[in-house]
Amino acid sequence: MRHDALYALLDRALEQQRLRPLDVAFARFLAERDAQIAPALPWLAAVLSRQLADGHLCLDLALLPALAQEQDWPADWRALGDALRDGDTLHLPASPLLAMNHEGEPEDAPLVLDGTRLYLRRYWNHERSVAQGILARVAQQEPPSEHLAGELARLFPAASADAPDWPRIACALAARGPFSVITGGPGTGKTTTVVRLLGLLQTLQLQEHAQPLRIRLAAPTGKAAARLNASISGQLARLDVDAAVRAAIPAEVVTLHRLLGARPDTRRFRHDRRNPLHLDVLVIDEASMIDLEMMAAVLDALPASARLILLGDKDQLSSVEAGAVLGDLCRRAEAGHYDAATARWLEAVTGDDIGHFVQGDAQALDQRIAMLRVSHRFGAASGIGRLARAVNAGDTPGTLALLHAPSRDLAWLPSADADALAALAIEGSVAPHDDDGPRGLRHYLAWLRTHRPAADAGEAAHADWARGTLEAFNRFQLLCALRRGPHGVEGLNRRLAAALHARGYIDSEHGWYEGRPVLLTRNDYGLGLMNGDIGLCLRLPTDDGSGGTRLAVAFLATAMEHGSGTRLRFVAPSRLSDVETAYALTVHKSQGSEFEHTALLLPPEPNAVLTRELLYTGITRARRWFSLVGDAAIVEQTIAQRTRRHSGLAARLQGD
Repeated sequence: MRHDALYALLDRALEQQRLRPLDVAFARFLAERDAQIAPALPWLAAVLSRQLADGHLCLDLALLPALAQEQDWPADWRALGDALRDGDTLHLPASPLLAMNHEGEPEDAPLVLDGTRLYLRRYWNHERSVAQGILARVAQQEPPSEHLAGELARLFPAASADAPDWPRIACALAARGPFSVITGGPGTGKTTTVVRLLGLLQTLQLQEHAQPLRIRLAAPTGKAAARLNASISGQLARLDVDAAVRAAIPAEVVTLHRLLGARPDTRRFRHDRRNPLHLDVLVIDEASMIDLEMMAAVLDALPASARLILLGDKDQLSSVEAGAVLGDLCRRAEAGHYDAATARWLEAVTGDDIGHFVQGDAQALDQRIAMLRVSHRFGAASGIGRLARAVNAGDTPGTLALLHAPSRDLAWLPSADADALAALAIEGSVAPHDDDGPRGLRHYLAWLRTHRPAADAGEAAHADWARGTLEAFNRFQLLCALRRGPHGVEGLNRRLAAALHARGYIDSEHGWYEGRPVLLTRNDYGLGLMNGDIGLCLRLPTDDGSGGTRLAVAFLATAMEHGSGTRLRFVAPSRLSDVETAYALTVHKSQGSEFEHTALLLPPEPNAVLTRELLYTGITRARRWFSLVGDAAIVEQTIAQRTRRHSGLAARLQGD
């Protein structure tokens, strides 16, 4: 196949939307750099580029036949793929643009073949550096403090003797070395556990050294940071430690971009190995949202002596960007895979017997991972908790049985027309309910009107009102699986604005109007706001004393370099260019958040984004009520479809 035939193939793929313009441009770039290049290589590069957009770190050439069937490749694609195979052997054509991961290969080649996995060099470098950075920390083991057992007994005084106390075990394992992972579902006590862990580490530090540990707390998004901040602040007040220890545990949580010192319009950060972070302990919450490139940046900026603690739910959706770092780390967490030496040590310092979780194939990484297994948010009678467990286990009959059964905290609409969907979103239910029933959008708009202070009430009163309105808004959230189309957030946001306007809840359905919720879609360092932050447009008195009013968008922004917690910010609408209306959000955008009432809309047609992890994540955003819109067939298909990301990270972490 000559280059003109290759270009024709790529153009057809672009027309059929199998490839993006970026994918085709990358393939053409490679073909133009090497006049002798075999057409299969630029084609593979285009497919790899497309795979990266779907979150895969690499293109596993051994899986090309399965990928061809799954994506229904056209005949010319299949022919190119078949030409690379000789029985069970893969043959990639040589090119100076391709390194084969051998000594002497060109270090500037943009493509790297590692075994059967084809990478862009940047992601190959990131994957290797992340694996090496984690394994180097796993290899380090600190001698335990002689006070460890006593402090664990004091911090966990009411532990049950009938079953392992996994929060206590997590704290013990994390105290052994500079790397640890604490994973668990909603309500399993991840934040409570890490606060006790920080109390433990700081107590042991102050017993043996004069200087306290320098601790920093971070999360991938502003919303996740704000939520952790609120939770940490509450937990610290109840932590049973000395006042000096409590004072040495920060409540301030920042985004990872803010922690690393993101530079506008570049992938580089102010902190790296040449200018490392000034800390001894780094805790990162919502670690399932961290992509490979960000994890590489964190490890690059982390001092060799610092301790890294990752918190997150391994079963949630992975990051939007390429990679599933927490999922790769926790692939074996369910069964424990502890070795006998770890089990004996844990029994000695905690009294917990984990013999059931000892496995003969235990590896070093397994000894640094703890899974919290008891949910305190969802009791045995909780429909939400049982539904989440059934979905996570792939139990389709159990899931459908729960949806069919009457439950105060669950509602299922197998189908919903426009009016029923609007009723669900606006009222919180398609049927009347009592005042303590599910909340919808009208509740925050009613709160906005009924609690508005007098025009001359002063700045503090209006700030309290804005905070209260934001909190009322965050009690309900409509989630969608898709962004575009009749069941995506873009169309739904327009329809909901029109419905709210028709009912008299808002004054307009276009432009800037009071009550409009907006989602920031790009980091704005000048304003101190981050991608994912949500604000509400409110009408405030002008500052000139004329009695006039102005529109301003209120944000609860995470603390920046100074102070802690969140602070209210008012921004003029004219300064916000990268925003979109946010009556409905995608499930991905909702990660790191919780709402009293969450409603999830599934489209009626199958789609690649409909996975078990997406459904589980949507369900577990709800605290008190969950409503699902989607027929039984689409629920079955969603549960059956797992998120699978091509990656070599898990194999590297296991030493394969």
